[in-house]
Amino acid sequence: MSTNTDSTIRLTAWVHGHVQGVGFRWWTRCRARELQLVGEARNLRDGRVAVIAEGDRRGCERLLALLRGDRTPGRVDEVVEQWGEARGGFDGFVEA
Repeated sequence: MSTNTDSTIRLTAWVHGHVQGVGFRWWTRCRARELQLVGEARNLRDGRVAVIAEGDRRGCERLLALLRGDRTPGRVDEVVEQWGEARGGFDGFVEA
């Protein structure tokens, strides 16, 4: 039985572009904390950043919009998103 409610969700976003070595994960962590989300931003070997955020849908949607916005560090070319049930296990939002 799932303990997930309609208001708790998981966003996984893969951010493509020049997003490593420019403060992107730090910036993402700050935005996620402002939105009271938990999760992580992690560099991937292929140059992307993977962002996992859990919390209310409105906060996750706002974070996704910010990731796609024009005020991110570096250059975002594309954001691929996936939505699912929150799984828990995060303590705050971290740069992994």
